[in-house]
Amino acid sequence: MEIYLVGGAVRDGRLGIPVKDRDWVVVGATPEAMKQKGYRQVGADFPVFLHPETGEEYALARTERKQGHGYHGFTVYSAPDVTLEDDLLRRDLTINAMAEREDGTLVDPFNGLADLEQKTLRHVSEAFAEDPLRILRTARFAARFHPLGFTICADTMALMRGMIRDGELEHLVPERVWQEVQRALHEKAPSVFFEVLHELGALDILMPELAHTEHFQAGLHALQCIGSQNSTTAQRFAALLSALPEPEASTRAITMKSPNDCRDLTRLVCLFADWLSQHNDGTLPPEAVLDMFDQADLWRRPERFEQLVVALACTPHKQHVEPLNRAAESAKDVSPQELLKQGFKGKELGNAIRNERLARITQALAP
Repeated sequence: MEIYLVGGAVRDGRLGIPVKDRDWVVVGATPEAMKQKGYRQVGADFPVFLHPETGEEYALARTERKQGHGYHGFTVYSAPDVTLEDDLLRRDLTINAMAEREDGTLVDPFNGLADLEQKTLRHVSEAFAEDPLRILRTARFAARFHPLGFTICADTMALMRGMIRDGELEHLVPERVWQEVQRALHEKAPSVFFEVLHELGALDILMPELAHTEHFQAGLHALQCIGSQNSTTAQRFAALLSALPEPEASTRAITMKSPNDCRDLTRLVCLFADWLSQHNDGTLPPEAVLDMFDQADLWRRPERFEQLVVALACTPHKQHVEPLNRAAESAKDVSPQELLKQGFKGKELGNAIRNERLARITQALAP
């Protein structure tokens, strides 16, 4: 039995990046042998075990064979005769296909270290084309390592274009696409992820509304802006789609199976952006502002409104953010309890609340 550190931990260690998770490959072992040593098996698709003390994952060396379309169209073979090189051959990029022996010696059959030094993202073998999810993963690595000067090599770009022409992307389920998009939104240079997909023609399939040049450039600008802040996934996703008409953005958010907070904030950001585009002269009618606050449910969801205006500040409508904030802070302080004490009830109470909020908004927006 031989144990090797593999993948991202080897890569990041040589880049001088802190290693968060460590993955291990075990060569020459059987599930029974692993269990006898106290490892606990997890995962149904192939033998992966948790170390009895560290809890880190140890996978038996394995090979994969394409049997169908999409992410799950593989059969896995794992046995003591599978070598380390066999296992590394199935990985996506050469920089992810390096291993270390227990004494720290590097095992690098596919020249990953050279690509690391040359800042190149390159596929390990033609088997890359068997998994369409690797197109998104490669774009995500490009986004992560862009600040270090990494680029995707021409051969890998050509291979991915061929996969797209063959219709491989159409076999990805929305949940897997969203998972990669969500991760990409939090990479070092998230806009690079979408730039790569756009260059490949993948965006026309995965997010066709965003592929339009005007929407694409505006979305990337907003994403770059909000990506430099400590922002949430919902804010980043909403900023990316902020230039789209609200119905298109909301439909895309639903189709991609994004979480409810992403759908809600995307809808509001696009609604506000469209409304603000109609007031380029700088004036905001108090009645309309109150109606928009109602749509945003400012009164019950003030924290979501705060996220909304931060996203809006990364759009061409940022000049309206300060007046909107000022009006919101004033209007949300209206106390229904105080108006009840004054004798307002039922419908009259509702009208009194609205009138008081409108008065405060009007005063807050006054020159």
